[in-house]
Amino acid sequence: MTLKINLSIFILFALFFSFQGNVIAQENPIPRQGSEFWKNVRFGGGLGLSFGRNNTQITLAPSAIYQYNEYIAFGPGLNFNYQKFGDFSSTLYGISGIFLANPIPEIQLSAELEQLFGKQRFRDVQGDITDDVSNTALFLGAGYRYGGVTIGARYNVLFDNNDGIYAEAWQPFVRVYF
Repeated sequence: MTLKINLSIFILFALFFSFQGNVIAQENPIPRQGSEFWKNVRFGGGLGLSFGRNNTQITLAPSAIYQYNEYIAFGPGLNFNYQKFGDFSSTLYGISGIFLANPIPEIQLSAELEQLFGKQRFRDVQGDITDDVSNTALFLGAGYRYGGVTIGARYNVLFDNNDGIYAEAWQPFVRVYF
C-alpha cells in the first residue's frame, strides 16, 4: 500500500512539474518590469467549526492558488484539524496541493493531494492510549462555482477504512478564494 501511495505522489508531482516546465518554456524569456505573478494569486481555503454535546471539531485550511488562466489554477495549502468526541481526541496538521479546472465558469473540478500527521488519544479505564498517525489522501472532486465560492463533493481515491483519519471516502466541501 505504501508503494502505491508513494507512486501516486511521484506521478502527481511529475505531472505538475512537467506542466510547469512547458508553461515556462512557452513564455517570453525577457523578464517584464514588475511582477505579474502576484496579480494572479488568490488566497482562501476552508474553515470548519462544529460544536455539539460532548463534541468539538475545528478545522483551518488556508491555501493560495495561482490562477494561470480562466480555466486552470493550482497551489499549496496548510491543514489543521482538532477534534474531541467523548474520550477520543485528535490533533492533525499537514500540507496539501490543489489543482482546479473550470471547464465552464459554473463548474469546478479539483484534484487535491494531502499529507496529514498527528496524534490521536483515547482514554479508557487503563489510562490514555496515544497513537501517532499519518495519512496520504488524493481527493477528486466536483462542485458548483459562483464567484469565488464553490460548493461540492470530493472523493478520496486512496481511502482506507483502517487509516483512522477519515470516516468516509466521500466528503462535502465549501471552498472560498478571494
